[in-house]
Amino acid sequence: MADKVLMKGNEAIAEAAIKAGCRHYFGYPITPQTEVAAYMAKRMPKIGGTFLQAESEIAAINMVYGVASAGLRVMTSSSSPGISLKGEGISYLAGADLPALVVNVQRGGPGLGGIQPSQSDYFQSTRGGGHGDYHMIVLAPSSVQEMAEMTVKGFELADKYRMTAMVLADGTMGQMMEPVDLNFEVAPAPEKPWATTGTEMKRKHNIVNSLSLVPEELEKLNIARFERYELVKRNETMYEEYMMDDADIAIAAFGIAARVSKNAVNEARKRGIKAGLIRPITLWPFPDAPFKKAATHVKQFISVELNMGQMIEDVRLASECKVPVTLCNRVGGMIPSPEQVLDAIVKASK
Repeated sequence: MADKVLMKGNEAIAEAAIKAGCRHYFGYPITPQTEVAAYMAKRMPKIGGTFLQAESEIAAINMVYGVASAGLRVMTSSSSPGISLKGEGISYLAGADLPALVVNVQRGGPGLGGIQPSQSDYFQSTRGGGHGDYHMIVLAPSSVQEMAEMTVKGFELADKYRMTAMVLADGTMGQMMEPVDLNFEVAPAPEKPWATTGTEMKRKHNIVNSLSLVPEELEKLNIARFERYELVKRNETMYEEYMMDDADIAIAAFGIAARVSKNAVNEARKRGIKAGLIRPITLWPFPDAPFKKAATHVKQFISVELNMGQMIEDVRLASECKVPVTLCNRVGGMIPSPEQVLDAIVKASK
């Protein structure tokens, strides 16, 4: 294999999932992530895997539940309205402590919205995604290379913590093409003694279930689950800092917005404005530490988002509201330009 291959972000996700040992994919077509399903439809039969276009998003996520129960690596992908339909099943996965990977290549909303890129599912993904007390690990790539790497990371973290992981991208990331190096290491899937794989009369039956009708028992389950989430917060938070050592103005951005913002930071530096960038890579757990640290020396945070202002709340919480946090955004499928972000930086510096 050549060192790098030119791939769409959606294709990189699919190939990386296969490399990670995923042999079961269940999904339903929706723009702008349909290439994930199309790629899996071609590749899975050739490697002894299973591709199934379900009759609906609801059916697809429940098929994921079944394969995850058997201890196998499994994934589904969709875009914003489709993820909403999967919400109940995602909550069931969390309630049964099942590892799986869900990919959301976001489009504009609410409702059917449009098919252009958006980041308006931030609240949905970082606050759970369905009903009940739970979290998903949420990974936000900002390049096609990271689309592949975060897919593998999602499987590994899901298995490590018995949680659902989500790759939260946007339509731009899914559709853009870049060179990708797929020659990375993949940790083998761990043993899963809890899986429903048959007993061979050698052990007790394993039961996978999200129903608990005794209040005291459900309380214990939820408390134990959140103790595990604290481990994730301590061990797995990821972020990138760019020119933050002496920054007076700090940009907060993820995904395609971070790429745009980096260009704006570079231009601001040319103009003598000390701007920097903090890019959360894990949206949950959110990287509080760099924002708390930056709040001791920056004059202002600017949250650059493809929504009406969602991550901005986590920036304010992480920085403990010690300095102002303003929003620079576009919505409806529009992407902020480097010039728009630069203009916000210039205004903040005055």
